[in-house]
Amino acid sequence: MRSEVRWRLCWENELHLADHVELSDFFRKTYGPTGAFNGKLFEGGRSWARARPEFRAIGYDSRGVAAHMGLLRRFIKVGEVDLLVAELGLYGVRPDLEGLGISHSFRVVYPVLQQLGVPFAFGTVRHALRNHVERFCRDGLATMVSGVRVRSTHPDVYLDLPPTRVEDVLVVVMPIARPMNEWPTGTIIDRNGPEL
Repeated sequence: MRSEVRWRLCWENELHLADHVELSDFFRKTYGPTGAFNGKLFEGGRSWARARPEFRAIGYDSRGVAAHMGLLRRFIKVGEVDLLVAELGLYGVRPDLEGLGISHSFRVVYPVLQQLGVPFAFGTVRHALRNHVERFCRDGLATMVSGVRVRSTHPDVYLDLPPTRVEDVLVVVMPIARPMNEWPTGTIIDRNGPEL
């Protein structure tokens, strides 16, 4: 049985305080089980973790927020190539809906990406989500790029940490205005900012 989900596509400045509070609660419940610190990022009505999205796709059902994906346009550097992308992140599905196929509803973001005119959408996920991401890639909507590490800045300055971190994560690329064979090669992607 699938949950009936309606989607709200909105720019960040269209959200009200009540929206942030509701999303904050959703993220604490969704990310909290993956590690105590992950849930803490969303305390106090904060509805973003590191970089703040500029656009959101929010799925609602009769119980409230059911799913979420954020989007932020930015330039990244893949190897030696500067590249405009729409970074996708802040992905979440309410735990009681996992496995019901709701993640495929994120296709609602695709027309927005086309309107923005970005050549590619780009995102990263933990290796634990590999099986989930492979489902997206089977139908050709996205491609997992292997052998690439991602360098990001910390969202804040910490005196006991270097300003950047390099992660071994799964890189997912969606061709939007350019074909996948035009994605640059390289073994490191520089976000030049914090992850979404």
